Amino acid sequence: MFPDKKSLKIALRAEAERLGFVAFGVTTADANYSAELTNWLESGAAGEMDWMAARADQRASPRALWPEARSIIALGMSYAPATDPLALANSKARGRISVYAQGKDYHDIVKKALKALARWLVAETGAEVKVFVDTAPVMEKPLASSAGLGWQGKHSNMVSADHGSWLFLGSIFTTLDLEPDARHGDQCGSCMACQTACPTNAFPQPYTLDARRCISYLTIEQKGPIPVEFRRAIGNRIYGCDDCLAVCPWNKFAQSAAANLAFAPRAELVAPALADILALDDRTFREVFSGSPIKRIGRDRMVRNAAIAAGNSEDKALTKPLQALLTDVSPIVAEAAQWALEALLKGDHQPNTAASFPIASPS
Repeated sequence: MFPDKKSLKIALRAEAERLGFVAFGVTTADANYSAELTNWLESGAAGEMDWMAARADQRASPRALWPEARSIIALGMSYAPATDPLALANSKARGRISVYAQGKDYHDIVKKALKALARWLVAETGAEVKVFVDTAPVMEKPLASSAGLGWQGKHSNMVSADHGSWLFLGSIFTTLDLEPDARHGDQCGSCMACQTACPTNAFPQPYTLDARRCISYLTIEQKGPIPVEFRRAIGNRIYGCDDCLAVCPWNKFAQSAAANLAFAPRAELVAPALADILALDDRTFREVFSGSPIKRIGRDRMVRNAAIAAGNSEDKALTKPLQALLTDVSPIVAEAAQWALEALLKGDHQPNTAASFPIASPS
């Protein structure tokens, strides 16, 4: 139906835009990130994320995952927030939830659009395809960078000149031999905003993340108690952290109007009261977070996180709900509640200054 690769790619891009993707690019399937991945895993920086190493050979090489793949279509969907993600930094009795988790589960939204685009491509060309979003052993960020969507910033996340740091990534592997796009050069320059903003010093050096120190990892992936050394720095963050993303100067080009409406924040998740989160049992947790990516961490981790935030709140009104958790059936909840009560009594809180760092200009 298409006379050449160029016309096919133009039509493919147009269909991707129709389906809600704001970033599109193509790269070859012959990349190999084995050295970089191995070095990072062997450093221990992955923490408890054993799944990173479980299929490391496939994660490092697209063709190890699917030998027949010839091209990879990298796609991005915007979730640019309409308000400042750091606005609640000093809110005492409210918890902060990462922007990406305030709306519907991105896995479902992005995968649905990827499948629709893949069906279109199959119908038009008869090619074989496979779609991936986050849960498969795919190095989405390096592949997206190779496909020209942007570059991996010093915070290790994708940065787009048009959409800042607010992109959900997905990919379509195909047997088609498509014309690749040019890699996007690094545009971070001398800027160190993301490195300076990190409350827990999770970047041992630019472009390298030690997940064991990252608040997103600690509040989402960490199964056991959160190390005491990081608890004050967590502040009122109860699920994830946006600080390194939010201070990126390239976000000034991101338009919330470009964000997929499916990611619009749910009112109850924008600034939840810590007392409400502390009161959750398993049933109410599942009800409140139905259709949200937060659901996967379970009630115990979420209440653990809220207890730590309560300990940082200086709000003595939270003493009663914390006392009720001292005998919680979950050891990590009971321990966090004990720590929080002691923290409230001590009152030696340090200010959460992440929101006050100046935002640098791209250079």
